[in-house]
Amino acid sequence: MHHLKRRALLAAPALALLPATGRAQAWPNRTITIIVPNPPGGGSDFAARLFVEGLSHALGQSVVIDNRPGANGNIGIQAAVRAAPDGNTLLMQYSGYHAGNPAMIHNLSWDPIRDLTPVAMATMAPHVILGAPNLPANTLQEFIAYARANPGRVNFASAGNGSIQHIAGEVLARTIGAEMVHVPYRGAAQALQDVAGGRVEIFITTPSSAIALVQAGTVKALAMASAQRSSGLPDVPTTAEAGLPSFTMDAWFAFFAPAGVPAPILARLNAELCKLAENPTVRRRAEEGGARTVAMTIPELDALARHEIETLGAVIRGANIVLE
Repeated sequence: MHHLKRRALLAAPALALLPATGRAQAWPNRTITIIVPNPPGGGSDFAARLFVEGLSHALGQSVVIDNRPGANGNIGIQAAVRAAPDGNTLLMQYSGYHAGNPAMIHNLSWDPIRDLTPVAMATMAPHVILGAPNLPANTLQEFIAYARANPGRVNFASAGNGSIQHIAGEVLARTIGAEMVHVPYRGAAQALQDVAGGRVEIFITTPSSAIALVQAGTVKALAMASAQRSSGLPDVPTTAEAGLPSFTMDAWFAFFAPAGVPAPILARLNAELCKLAENPTVRRRAEEGGARTVAMTIPELDALARHEIETLGAVIRGANIVLE
């Protein structure tokens, strides 16, 4: 009897682990939803769709995109934060929202560190400085001269107040010493449409949604605001090559999950997404869209995100950009 009791006591801890282990092994048992806090066609949507087919195949479950734009990304982000932490809901997070919103918005309903868990990097993308077809400048230096000669008369577009495009425009104006007027839109697609139509002079955004327009000559690509050229726009010089080395603006798009997702599920997601990031077909599609896929461990992504929260937050506070 003594031996039976002893065996039962030894087995109890192992038996207690079985339900959790079983659940982790059973996952995923239904459709995986990737919330994109932007409309279709932007950088976040592009990054998410690069991984949908491959992730569905790897997990043996359907993977769908749920576009929830609005409120500078906060509608979609809040939906992700409130979702069950079971690995069935992911967020395609944009660095501008992740690092920028906490610095710009008082009483933000979510915290990037407390409420979201890093899963895997998707893409990193430089920003390209785009000019309208009727802009009387074909190079970055010509634009700088034009903006300085016309203070307060040059407009720059953004995907909304407080967006990374807004921040980039303010930083560019300060860098070149020329006052420019901010024109916010409800998304990058609308902003790009008005730049192509000649209704606003400048737009600084990720290249994925603009490559076709640049190639068609509908908009002018003045410079890549990055340390290296984009493979999607190989003929466009960097800002350093164009004579403005102090201005760079790179963005990242990464998978996050609601806080509390079990570690085995996070590890599986990271492993599968890292494999896809290194898949030649996925990499080629990303490069064609002006971005590059990057495989990162969860700790590496966490460190990068925390660094961006500090550095981008400092820029925003220095420029006194506030969203109500």
